[in-house]
Amino acid sequence: MVDRAKYLTLIGAGALLGSVTTIAFLKLLPRKVADQCVKRAIEYDGKGSVSTTSVRGLGDENNGVAGFDLLKDEIVSEQLTRNIQFFGLESQQKVTASYVVVIGLGGVGSHAASMLLRSGVGRLLLVDFDQVSLSSLNRHAVATREDVGTPKAQCLKKHFSSIFPESHIDAKVILYDASSEAEILSGNPDFVLDCIDNIDTKVALLAACVRRGLKVLSATGAGARADPTRIRVADIRESSNDPLSRSVRHRLRRDYGIEGGVPVVFSLEKPKAKLLPFKGPSGDDENPSDYQIVPGFRVRIIPVLGTIPAIFGQVMASYVVTQLAGFQVQMEPVVNFDMDHYRMLHQRLIEHEELMYGTSMEVQVDVEEVMYIAKELWHGRSARDQSIKDVGRGMWRSANELILVRWDRAKPASASNLILLKFKEADEHETRALEDIKEEEPAFFARVTSVLKRAELEFSL
Repeated sequence: MVDRAKYLTLIGAGALLGSVTTIAFLKLLPRKVADQCVKRAIEYDGKGSVSTTSVRGLGDENNGVAGFDLLKDEIVSEQLTRNIQFFGLESQQKVTASYVVVIGLGGVGSHAASMLLRSGVGRLLLVDFDQVSLSSLNRHAVATREDVGTPKAQCLKKHFSSIFPESHIDAKVILYDASSEAEILSGNPDFVLDCIDNIDTKVALLAACVRRGLKVLSATGAGARADPTRIRVADIRESSNDPLSRSVRHRLRRDYGIEGGVPVVFSLEKPKAKLLPFKGPSGDDENPSDYQIVPGFRVRIIPVLGTIPAIFGQVMASYVVTQLAGFQVQMEPVVNFDMDHYRMLHQRLIEHEELMYGTSMEVQVDVEEVMYIAKELWHGRSARDQSIKDVGRGMWRSANELILVRWDRAKPASASNLILLKFKEADEHETRALEDIKEEEPAFFARVTSVLKRAELEFSL
């Protein structure tokens, strides 16, 4: 009897040691291999029945773990460790709990989706009706020659499963239009990325997002450009030098009454090339509309330097991820001033100080700091009018009406005490006490003091 007990004890200890060894071994394997091993394992209890304990919670066949905090997984947290160090754990958890829809998976959309995945977004919906072509390999994020002819959405899903298999990836090979709006935009996504290059579809999507109250970021024309330093993110009202955004802006205003409020990624660079002439099978110029598979979609080819759409996509992903994480980033404002404008503002400040205070000795800013104040703090507009009205040449002309004055007359003219106002506004400001402004215009007072506090922190004043 004693021998039998010892024998059973040894068997139990061996089984326990085997289980521990198996778990340790699985942790050393790549996730995909480990999951397959676990799913194939069948454990029997003393009565010979199947136990599924080892399978539960370790992933499923639908690319993602629903309702599971991904960052509690050791492999996931290690893969995202640099993001966690950058954002902090709580902010990265917001990213991994997010749901993002990407519509249009070409040069821009594929790179945006790829970096959203690599940044740890927990759920992605990828939408595109088109297929990978050989000519698109110069700008696509993950497609290879083997993927040519396959749907772009399925292509991304396939590659994404080996990059971050814990993320839940849905792929829809459909065209966005009124009939598919509900299917694509339902589920309350945290962000929608518009990477479509067709005007009709783009306008309809943006209008639907505004109507549904969804956050959306739109990409404008990335083709025929070569200067990555000219790419910006701003409200669509501020986009310039871009025919696509100009057309979209006009259509949104005309058809839906939408004046702005839609952030876009665009380039300040003027296109370096135009659409190429369309040649039919015979080699002669023909009407492109005769060859459209989908009405309204462009058939003619625009030259594309693959690096620019890729950077557009990276910019979109960075914008969205920081928004999801609640990480504040001050995008460079679009201000159409040149150095002569900033020199003029600096000279006006000196002359105003001499007129008001009898000396300019308390002016503590130079021309470059004036550029920072006018551009970064006040976006080239009066502190009393931060609405986006004057853009392009309109903003260029508006500089003639602006002047820098002290916010608090008791303090010197430093970067943290200068506001940009129109001449009449400056005259009125000089006659009022700050306490009166605080009492009569609390919102304006709070906004100005917040902006000046930012200058104080950035200049360490």
